[in-house]
Order: sequence, then C-alpha cells, then structure tokens
Amino acid sequence: MATANTTKISWRLQEFEAHSSSVSCLALGKSSGRLLATGGEDCRVNLWAVSKANCIMSLTGHKNPVECVQFNMSEDQIVTGSQSGSIRIWDMEAAKILRTLMGHKANITSLGFHPYGDFLASSSMDTNIKLWDVRRKGYVFRYTGHTQAVRSVAFSPDGKWLASASDDGTVKLWDLIQGKTITEFRSHTAAVNIVQFHPNEYLLASGSSDRTVKLWDLEKFTMIGSMEGNTTPVRCICFSPDGGCLYSGATDSLRVFGWEPDRCFDVVPVGWGKVSDLAICNQQLIGVSHQLSSVSSYVVDLKRVKKSGGSVIQGIIQDNQPLTEPKDPKGAALRRNYERPTTTCSSQRVKQRSDADRRSPEGERRSPSEDEADEKVSSAEIHNAEDYKEIFQPKNAISRTPPKISEPFPAPPEDETILAIGRQLKDMISPFPDKQQAPPLASSTPVQRVEPTVVSCVKRQAPSAVGPAPSNPPAPAPATSPPPQPPVTTAKSKPQPKIILSTRNEPIGLNVADFLPSSPNNRGGALSDEEALSQIKKGHDTMCVMLSSRHKNLQTVRAVWAREDIKSALDAAVSMNDLSIVVDILNIINLQPSLWKLDLCTTILPQIDKLLQSKYESYMQTGCTSLKLIMKHFWMLISDTLKATPSVGVDITREERHQKCRTCCKQLKNLSNMVKNKAAQVGRHGSAFKELQLLMAPLDDAL
Repeated sequence: MATANTTKISWRLQEFEAHSSSVSCLALGKSSGRLLATGGEDCRVNLWAVSKANCIMSLTGHKNPVECVQFNMSEDQIVTGSQSGSIRIWDMEAAKILRTLMGHKANITSLGFHPYGDFLASSSMDTNIKLWDVRRKGYVFRYTGHTQAVRSVAFSPDGKWLASASDDGTVKLWDLIQGKTITEFRSHTAAVNIVQFHPNEYLLASGSSDRTVKLWDLEKFTMIGSMEGNTTPVRCICFSPDGGCLYSGATDSLRVFGWEPDRCFDVVPVGWGKVSDLAICNQQLIGVSHQLSSVSSYVVDLKRVKKSGGSVIQGIIQDNQPLTEPKDPKGAALRRNYERPTTTCSSQRVKQRSDADRRSPEGERRSPSEDEADEKVSSAEIHNAEDYKEIFQPKNAISRTPPKISEPFPAPPEDETILAIGRQLKDMISPFPDKQQAPPLASSTPVQRVEPTVVSCVKRQAPSAVGPAPSNPPAPAPATSPPPQPPVTTAKSKPQPKIILSTRNEPIGLNVADFLPSSPNNRGGALSDEEALSQIKKGHDTMCVMLSSRHKNLQTVRAVWAREDIKSALDAAVSMNDLSIVVDILNIINLQPSLWKLDLCTTILPQIDKLLQSKYESYMQTGCTSLKLIMKHFWMLISDTLKATPSVGVDITREERHQKCRTCCKQLKNLSNMVKNKAAQVGRHGSAFKELQLLMAPLDDAL
C-alpha cells in the first residue's frame, strides 16, 4: 500500500452533490485547508468539512442566487454576496447572522476580510469597490476607477493596501489610509481574474484570461515577471507559505512558477476542470471546482512537486537544467518586507467619509425594522452536530490539551481506481434506497457518493458523442439534467432545457440507464460489449460528417484571411450561414482587440443578435464577449461621430464613417432591448446580461 501511494502526485479526493440546483461559487478556508463553503442558485450557502460529503450547516436568507463566499482568517466568520448586490456576514460559532450590508447595484464578484481590523472589502459588476466596517451599517469608503466588472480584491499582509483586478485588463493598488489609487498596472491584454499579495515581500501577483501570471514590484511599481505557458485562462494563484514559488491553477493543470528569472519549475496535470479555489495545508495543495450541482475536491502532494531549479521560460522551452543562483529565497535581502501591526487596526486608520457621503445613497435606504425583518428570515441550519462541535465549538473555551492537528489526506493506491469503478458498477445494479427529503439536498447526501464518478467515466468513454461543436448536433435524445438521487432510476427524465450548457455532468445523446438492466431485479439483462459500443457510437457518423464540413469551411475562411483581410474572412464566414463558423472566428478575434475596426462592427453586430438568442450557452458567452469589446472600444467613437456638427463641403470618408456609426448605433439599440429582457433571468445567464446592461446604459441617452 505504501509503495503504491508514493507514486501518486495528484488525485481526486471526493465528488458530491452540494446543492439542489447549480453551484455558482465556492471557497476554501485558507488557514486550515479543511473547510469548504459553497453557494448556489438555490439561494443557500452550505458548509462542508473537506473529504466529508455530509453538509455541516446551511445558511439561508438570501433572496437571490449566491455569487460569492469567503472565510475570514480565523474561519469563524463567513461573508456571502448575492446576485442582487446584498452582502451577509455570518458567525459560524454562534450559528447566526451578524450583519446585512446593502450598497452594490449588481452581482457581488469578490469579497475579502481585512487581516487585522473589522473591515471587509467587496467588489461588484457595477465596477465599484467598497470598504465596510462590519460593526455598523453603511460603507466606509467607495473606490471608483475601473471601467468594467471587478473580479478580485485582496488586502496586503500589513492591511494598508487593497489590490483589485478587473475585466478591463487592469490591476489597481489602493491606499486604505488615504482612500485613493496608488498605481495602476496595465500590461495584461485580457480580463484579470485574480490578484494575490506575496506573504512577506512587496510583491503582487495577478492571473489573467490572457493565460499569463504577472508579478509586480510594489516598491518600484514595475513588472518584474510575466510567466507564460498556461494553455487556458489563469483562474487561481497561490504563493507557497514561505513565498519561494507561485502556484497557478488553470483548467486541468497546476503550474509551479519562479521569478527573477521567470521559470516554470513543474507542470502537474490535475483533472479538476475549471478550478475555483486553492489552499495549502500539510505539504498538500487542495483544489476545488464545481460543475452544475456537484463539487469536486483534488489533492496535489507538494512533496513530489518541483519547487526549485526548473526551466527558464523562453517561449515555452523547457530545459530542466538547474540555474546557478543562491538557494535562499529570491529577493529576501533585496526587497522590503511587510510590517505587521502589533495591535488590531482601528477604524481611525482608514480614511473616513464625510457626513454627507456617509448617508445611504438612493436605493440603499433601509429602516431598522426592515433590517430586523431581513435578519429574522436568515437562519443557520446545523445538519451535522458532531462535525459542527468539532470544528467550531472548541474555539469558545480554553482547552488543556494541545489543539488537534489535521493529518494529510492519504493518497489512494494506484490500482484502486479500477477496483472502485468495478464496485460502483455492481452497486448501481443493486437497488438503492431512496432518501429524498426536503431541501437542502446536502443534508441527506450519503457519505462519499459515487454516482458522479460513474457518470464521468461513461462520459470519458464517448468524447465524440458529446460533440465538441454544439452547432447542429444530432437530435439530442434524453434530457440533460443533474444526476438524480438514485443513480439508476432515471425513468423520470426532465424535459430538455431551453439552454444547452457549455459544461454538463452528462453527455447529450447518452443515458447511463442504457448501459444497465431495465429492472434492478433483473440482473441478467446487462448489455453486451457490442450493444454498449453501438449505444456509444450512436450518432457518431453524423457528427463526423458535420465536423468534417466545419473543418473545410474554416480552412476556406483561413485562406481568405491570409489572402485578403479579417473583414473579408468574416464576411465569408457569415455567407456560409453557419453560426458555428462565426463563433470560431469570434473566439479568435475576441482575444485580439487590436484587430477590431468600425466596419468589422457593422458585420458582427447582426451576428451577435443571433448568438444572444441561441440555445447554446457557449454561443451566448461568445456573443456577450464581442458585445463588451464593441461597447468598450467603439461606443465613444460612435457617440461622438453622431453628435458632431455637420462639416462644410464634401467629405466622403466622414460621410462613410457617419453612416457606419448610424448603422452600429441602431443595431446596438436593438441589442440593448434584448439585453434588458434577458437581464431579468435568474442564474448565471441573467448575471452576464445584467453586466451587459450596465455597460449599455449610455445607449439610453444616445441620439
């Protein structure tokens, strides 16, 4: 057993159903790495012990889907933010709500507790950042300057600065005492998803959708490193506890970076999909991700990961030769370290607003009776009393025994995966007791549920049936729905959803029940290998023909682009009357805003109209991204051109530009009406359209 364990670098710890509807956010407790919070579209927040699939506590009270969750440093409080912009702070030891904060006008995107004082930072899609004093109502200060949604906020280790990352591609550094911007970093070429301070030195790291991690010197305010090599957007970053290296989490991979010079120490493939959060504990890195209503946790053994030597990044060249440099952590004697305060931060250290500014803005006024009523409907339901007492209760009393130290998660033996799949298939044939109860679903979840694993195994057997191209897929057979409580009994199939999600727990066109006996009591009815293969290959030939045609069309568009220009290539793609080709082209030029011109907008806007009305989520996402780019880069030009006074004489170029701007403005107004209607939806689609609605607000005052 020990021998098998030593060869494991990463493994999946668990997978379980976390909510009765889609999970929208999650967060790990950074101090222990053993506590997990999940927020869902069911408006609940569920608390879990990592590696246990039974919910400890459910927090209710939000009236809209929960979009963001975060623990404080001591992990005895949690703050949650909703799609409506409301924020709630909970005391987990007392199992009650502490405070409800109202102020943002759109989705909460990031939350963070101050390391020493009773302060809280929040960011939103309304482009604002707010600093709150958790001991009272109303925000202490509002920071404005970002032009698009703010995705991440982080306090410096000494509590004096706040860093923010935004979809506008910038990273801003704010001085909490002065209440103003210190500097702005602009080297990223796409949305910045995450920022993180170095634990000791004056360094800041940022991860972006441009697939790079950049390091900034906070003394000289310059970029000292740009780590490349990620093949997907960077979603999470985390410094090692000693600050010697940086872990970067992207889709299905973990990279270990060093700087001065930039280099990649190691690349670890991890099957966590779109990882949402990272934490380090006991020489192990814990990563968590979510897909629909299920949550997965993964472990990477850092003792088996390279954290020194490594390969210098030049392009993506790897040369495993050790670098000639001191063994001491880089910059330890060269760069200034943070000075931690000896006492807690008082409210006087943060710049206070004037009395006029402190009054609640319009739309945020709430009477004390409203707050009391709101907090009465908020409740904390304890589902697992033993785990609750073990995790939260000991902090209330002084113990005579040393605190219990959590053990590292043991790695599974190499061959256990195959044995586990065999056991799971046997279990699926036998009847499964139905334990459905009223929500929350988490409270009745059996320990270490296994049905999501079986579903994912079947899914991996048939990548062709899933279809990488959602355009014109073969007629989907059964419904795409989250796995039900009993893993076998899928007789009650839900109707096909209006929107086909870009990520699914089950492949479209395949049903796990097709590979199992029709009745739990009929054990002799299992499908033969030939029958199972025929089920998997169902629609495969049709899909191959469709993909071959799509590939041929893309080659044609590429040839036009190489021979002429991007406008001609896009016109050719539109003339093919296949939205999938348009989506493929847009996904490329969305990453290169410099390619965009005004005449390109006139061609793309009618296609965006079709994409936003598509039933495919991936098409909607591409359309939203293109529309954001147009509003960001061209709206001021369009508006100024249309408002300008007519020139004297004949100016053909100006007349052509004026005509293009008039056409774009008309199309944008039509799109604005559609966006307003879709912004009323609940869930992540409504969230994306609400962000667009904010961006398109200037259209209401347009000519």
